[in-house]
Amino acid sequence: MGLGIDPFVAITALIVAILVVPMGCQRPEVVNLGAVFAFDSVIGRAAKVALEAAVSDVNANTTVLKGTKLQLLMEDSVCNVFHGSLGAFQLLEKEVVAMIGPISSSVAHTISDIAKGLHFPLISFAATDPTLSALQFPFFLRTTPNDAHQMSVLVDLINFYGWKEVISVYSDDELGRNGVAALDDELYKKRSRISYKVPLSVHSNERFLTDALNKSKSIGPRVYILHFGPDPLLRIFDIAKKLQMMTHEYVWLATDWLSVTLDSSLMDNGTLKLLEGVVGLRQHIPESEKMQRFTYNLQSNRSMNAYALHAYDTVWMIAYGIEKLLNEGINITFSYSEKLLHAKGTKLHLEKIKFFNSGELLLEKLLKVNFTGIAGQVQFGSGRNVIGCDYEIINVNKTGVHTVGFWSKNGGFSVVAPKNRHSQKKTSFVSDEKLGDITWPGGGRDRPRGWVIADSADPLKIVVPRRVSFVEFVTEEKNSSHRIQGFCIDVFIEALKFVPYSVPYIFEPFGNGHSSPNYNQLIQMVTDGVYDAAVGDIAIVPSRSKLVDFSQPYASTGLVVVIPANDDNATWIFLRPFTIRLWCVVLVSFMVIAVVIWILEHRINGDFRGPPRRQLVTMILFSFSTLFKRNQEDTISNLARLVMIVWLFLLMVLTASYTANLTSILTVQQLPSAITGIDSLRTSEVPIGYQAGTFTLEYLTYSLGMARSRLVPLDSTEEYEKALKLGPTNWGGVAAIVDELPYIELFLAERTGFKIVGEPFMHRGWGFAFKRDSPLAVDMSTAILKLSETRKLQEIRRKWLCKTNCAEKSNWNPEPNQLHLKSFKGLYLVCIAITVSAFLVFVLRMIRQFVRYRRMERTSSMPRASWSASPTMRLRELVFDFVEFVDEKEEAIKKMFRSDASNNNSPSHVVEVQEADSEVPRN
Repeated sequence: MGLGIDPFVAITALIVAILVVPMGCQRPEVVNLGAVFAFDSVIGRAAKVALEAAVSDVNANTTVLKGTKLQLLMEDSVCNVFHGSLGAFQLLEKEVVAMIGPISSSVAHTISDIAKGLHFPLISFAATDPTLSALQFPFFLRTTPNDAHQMSVLVDLINFYGWKEVISVYSDDELGRNGVAALDDELYKKRSRISYKVPLSVHSNERFLTDALNKSKSIGPRVYILHFGPDPLLRIFDIAKKLQMMTHEYVWLATDWLSVTLDSSLMDNGTLKLLEGVVGLRQHIPESEKMQRFTYNLQSNRSMNAYALHAYDTVWMIAYGIEKLLNEGINITFSYSEKLLHAKGTKLHLEKIKFFNSGELLLEKLLKVNFTGIAGQVQFGSGRNVIGCDYEIINVNKTGVHTVGFWSKNGGFSVVAPKNRHSQKKTSFVSDEKLGDITWPGGGRDRPRGWVIADSADPLKIVVPRRVSFVEFVTEEKNSSHRIQGFCIDVFIEALKFVPYSVPYIFEPFGNGHSSPNYNQLIQMVTDGVYDAAVGDIAIVPSRSKLVDFSQPYASTGLVVVIPANDDNATWIFLRPFTIRLWCVVLVSFMVIAVVIWILEHRINGDFRGPPRRQLVTMILFSFSTLFKRNQEDTISNLARLVMIVWLFLLMVLTASYTANLTSILTVQQLPSAITGIDSLRTSEVPIGYQAGTFTLEYLTYSLGMARSRLVPLDSTEEYEKALKLGPTNWGGVAAIVDELPYIELFLAERTGFKIVGEPFMHRGWGFAFKRDSPLAVDMSTAILKLSETRKLQEIRRKWLCKTNCAEKSNWNPEPNQLHLKSFKGLYLVCIAITVSAFLVFVLRMIRQFVRYRRMERTSSMPRASWSASPTMRLRELVFDFVEFVDEKEEAIKKMFRSDASNNNSPSHVVEVQEADSEVPRN
């Protein structure tokens, strides 16, 4: 008996089964990939081999796509936008899920717009233009770092060697222009810049290249940055060689186009000699088993480069993305574009183009891919660019291409290959950065300076102010030689000796010769390029620092206030009538007179005898009491009286002069000045003088808010003195002068009667001005620091600012009406002559009496000690006897002589007399 089934039930069950059970994904047998790039190019030749090898390896791998095969369809763009776009449309007709390429950044811009319109992923392995951004081209991916990444490496290299200005030579297309723009941005972050740009067309002839490079030689920088597509002919270096630009003065840095060119071609000795000293970048490909396997399989092809390796990884990345898409049950389907259907009937046949329906989903899967390829880690970061790789620093010399170091984003420069540095955090300063020895152009190992200031044919033009006042600082000689001289000029010349290279220069004075020039005009001319630098007494102020670069200050300065010297501190005013030297001479005179009077009176005046302490006190009090004409001790000796007459006359003249001078000082002493500094001067309404042409006017008006009508311009020290003496109440006079300290110090050293009040304010310094970003500004700053460590700076200052009696002026500045020693020179000479004469007469009398005494001693029968046999001892005994004789009283000696004369024949009487004299007490 058969089983009967209701047909309705069967149909219902079938419908339910269809609705409930989902339809499974049907994996296609073949998935088409498109590739558009220039086949006949350095990168294209290697990339074609790498792409075919990658497709073969993917199809042979059973873990990827699982039975689905990749089919690579390629079109030649011929490095042309039109051919590239045409090739892209031809591939889209063949139902491709994604497109690889192109190599050219110009072609990439156009095809990226097509990918954006038709919603299919476009993955490039060699278009490095930084402006190919995800915001503008959302369907564009890049499996190689963009040029902004390698430009940051170049800038780190430039900063590593201390260069500040470069010249960029680049291809005049999207690759070159946008790459150099990225370089400019990176240099700006390091406070460096591109001084000159040399754009070159791909089709430039030799004459054009020669003219362009030759023109760049007139610019100071000698660091050249080369950024092109790979060039097998290396024409730029051949022309540079002919122009003698491959010497030790030059630096040639190339982006990775050079390493790609060298890695993709065979090098001979001629090529190595041509490129000697060139430094370039090469993408660092870490060693791995995949890399070794790939290299082994392509031993016959030696033109592999980093971009070809990225092309290989690109195929694998797309394969992983398709696999994720298929695993989620998404079918590979295509459809016609409604927009292109309207183009039916045109010769382009755009209506035949089909686009991948799941293009956006495939794009999402590709962005999430993360695997390690043969070129390194394949993982997309911000901007839909693959995470930047590390770089090798290569150097070409006569023996070949050598790796002299490595660069890692996290570790900077090192001679060791980077390993696992991506997890480390890069600091702002890497102290252990190091590179190996580099052979520079010309074959030397010493780091090139990287720029030239000037040559003998075109020396540095330096403007100097032609001052008419304070010419000690800087001025032009007024003879036919027109030589520039002064303190500032000598400092500049001596500092140049510490700069480690020759700097040809010429000085060009600026000014009419009748008044000092305006220094702001000097700075502006340097800013405008009329002059290369400015040397002189130029103050470093903020407004000028915005226009030029200043060197390290070579002299400290600040503004001070000068007024007439009306000193209100009268504590020691009684000392002012005499100079210090005259006071010292007067004090010594009192001591000399005390000694002379004591000698002359000691033998005959009892007031000057007694114990030593009493005698010392007596002669000092006697000498100083003559000042008041009240002496307790009388002078007996005629010689002492003669000396006292002359001394009292001299003392009378000194006293009268002192009294008159002190009276004069007290008479002319005015009330204390109301000006005590810049604050009191600011609140007053008195006229103020300033030096014309300096920044003082700008500071007083704009910073302190003083009325311009109060400010009086002055040009010379003579005008300073005249204006201050006229005072604020007379026409042309001022109450005070505000000027920089060095000028005022020189003014006070030459003239008296003026003083500085208050503390210096607005502390500044003098420096040499250079054009913005001039390397010489840095080197001159270092030279000035080295110069300051020597004594040469002090010698220059002493030469120009302390020509005569500098030490005396700095230590003691005499009052204008002080009395000097020379005022009493004649009177002192008379006093000295009479005093010395009296002393000599006294000494001769003593000698005469001593000789008579010795004769009397020899004729007497009085016993005495035996004479020493030694002449020296006899002389010493004679001197001692003379001193003892002089110490005796004059009365005793005369009495002895009288007794000897009356009893010349009685020896016993002489003895009695001597015994009688011996009984007289000796004081």
